[in-house]
Amino acid sequence: MDQIPRVSETLYVCVCREIGTPTEVTFRRDIWDTGEMIRKPSQLYKGDRRMLSGSYREGFRFKSSDRDYMVWFPDHKVICGMSQSTFYHPPRHTLIYMETSDTPPGFARLQLLTPSNRQIVMSSLLERNNTEYISSSLLRMSFHQLMNGLNPADEGEKLHGPCHNYTYGSIETDVALCFHSRHWPLPAFPWVDRCLIRVWPSCSVLKSIIDEGFHFVPIGNRQTHENSDLEWRISFSQAEQRLVYSMNHCQFLCYGIMKIILKEVIFDDLLCSYFMKTILFWRIQESSSTPWLPSTLLQHVWFCFKSLLQCVYTGYLPNFFIPENNMFAGKVVGAQQIFLYQKLETFYNIGVAFLLRSPTLREILIPAVSDPYFVMQTGESYLKSEIDIDIAFFIESSSGRGIVFVSDFLSNMMHLNVINQLFSTCQNTAYHGSLVNVLVSSSMSLKAQCLYVSQKKRHSNERSIIHMLGLVLKLGCVSDGLYLALYLYDTGRYQTALAVTYTVKQRLSQPHIMYNTVNIQRYSEAVGGQSMLTKFRKAWARNVKYYSKLTFIEELRLEQEVSQMNGMTALYLSPFVTVHMLSVLCHYRLGNRSQYLQALTDLHILLLYDDGRYVDLEGRDMSWQILGICQHVVGDLHGALQSYQESLRQKPDNKIQIATETRINLVESQLRMNSTRTVT
Repeated sequence: MDQIPRVSETLYVCVCREIGTPTEVTFRRDIWDTGEMIRKPSQLYKGDRRMLSGSYREGFRFKSSDRDYMVWFPDHKVICGMSQSTFYHPPRHTLIYMETSDTPPGFARLQLLTPSNRQIVMSSLLERNNTEYISSSLLRMSFHQLMNGLNPADEGEKLHGPCHNYTYGSIETDVALCFHSRHWPLPAFPWVDRCLIRVWPSCSVLKSIIDEGFHFVPIGNRQTHENSDLEWRISFSQAEQRLVYSMNHCQFLCYGIMKIILKEVIFDDLLCSYFMKTILFWRIQESSSTPWLPSTLLQHVWFCFKSLLQCVYTGYLPNFFIPENNMFAGKVVGAQQIFLYQKLETFYNIGVAFLLRSPTLREILIPAVSDPYFVMQTGESYLKSEIDIDIAFFIESSSGRGIVFVSDFLSNMMHLNVINQLFSTCQNTAYHGSLVNVLVSSSMSLKAQCLYVSQKKRHSNERSIIHMLGLVLKLGCVSDGLYLALYLYDTGRYQTALAVTYTVKQRLSQPHIMYNTVNIQRYSEAVGGQSMLTKFRKAWARNVKYYSKLTFIEELRLEQEVSQMNGMTALYLSPFVTVHMLSVLCHYRLGNRSQYLQALTDLHILLLYDDGRYVDLEGRDMSWQILGICQHVVGDLHGALQSYQESLRQKPDNKIQIATETRINLVESQLRMNSTRTVT
């Protein structure tokens, strides 16, 4: 038994490396939380809210992690008692009454008290006993039909429980249309008392959970037959997110290990990760006598597994908030239940060594089990190096760039206002990155307005755009100055655009730059030990994002329109490719023949020989397209034709094939015309 704490500590450290250190998990959450805070005012203005929930929001980054979104109408207010109607003001608010009489625990009916301004709600009404209820089945199907085919880039669209399910790129996504109540439901009041007695979560977390309320998800109880189409499941997704955030890192890793066990060892469709989360919640609340430390992690994992075994044996897993709601009811039953129990019992008889059946955990545990003198420190500084943390932050911040990138100017102004308030309390890197993204989208949306305003207003807008993009150059990462260069080029300021491009090129050429790869020694020498914000501004480079609804330069309008037509929200281009593209185009407009030919050659060589260091291996269809466009502009039709054809041979990540084929037809037409003229 003396070996258990040592193995447990080793498990803690190695799972930290697999799942994430406390710092990594914190900034993953910060980036998405910041985006949600920034977007909230504009969402309220537009009349619908969207919240990322589930394991991705909680801080996990497994390859299989999908993204779960809850969407609701903020002007639709669900009340739990008639007296609460005094808080609202019809017709500005649509009132819905929650009925829990004669419904299974954890479910409710939603009675529409005042008319809705949403067609999808009004068309989902069913009458029972002279009372109008919102049908969960009708609304779920209507939402699925509304979403199905809406975005051509979404693949494999289907209904998945209460959600519209699809895959965008390689990311599987679930979206559920819900209703929200800011009141706490009567069936969950005993949970509040239990939390106060067990002292978990803390009073502050408990208060925030109660203040935020809960949701109704459009799906009925699987065992109900009569009126099941009127039942809505009570969802505590926001509360669960708060609970996960309040966990210490040992508890969070226990959750992650249970998810790994489910996926790699048990792999049974009867079980889902939500069951693992529920078991962990119960364990944390009931384990006051056993501290959650690296040395006890294995003990807690084993207890959670035994709890799962017991629940499968009895066919009863109580919901954490409403224990009367048996989450196994109608699912873990019959022959399948018996088979699952026998499988789990086999693992139980093996003991904790059954964890070695997981490829991920086996790789972690075998060194500790086989070497009795193997010791590993558990301090965070031992878990990952500074450069590993920086790379993880870099990847996460890049993946979250689109959170606040929108096309309309009013929304951007609302976003800027929120960011300004956030900056007054804390200037962290998540806020800073969001500010840069909003400044870019604000300037480009303002640029779109210039087509429809007076000349005086246009000049005023241009000054504002240059000011905002100047701030992006100053505050953004190394490559963000290219947005200013793109605008200057598009407005005919070629010499100034070249100067900005040259400045960015010089910064990109420094040996410490982190892009797709990084020289660890040079990076550490240049920015090691400095704040993440300083590293962001001095050493990070990221792809240039061409948001599909905003025109950056006329030469790429066709690609953006085709990409948008195919459901893509943006085109992403390597900053190194963008630098060469701007050098070619600016020098050509200025008549500098030798310079644009040299830049064209440099771009061609880059695409031919780069191994992914400067140009993403994915998305090269767009990079070859850029080369073809540059060759086409300067008159090298044969070179352009070859580059366009090479673009078609790449994986169609940007979905620009129609644009490429259009340009090929144009070049071939020009070549035929030139050939005819030569013969004549």
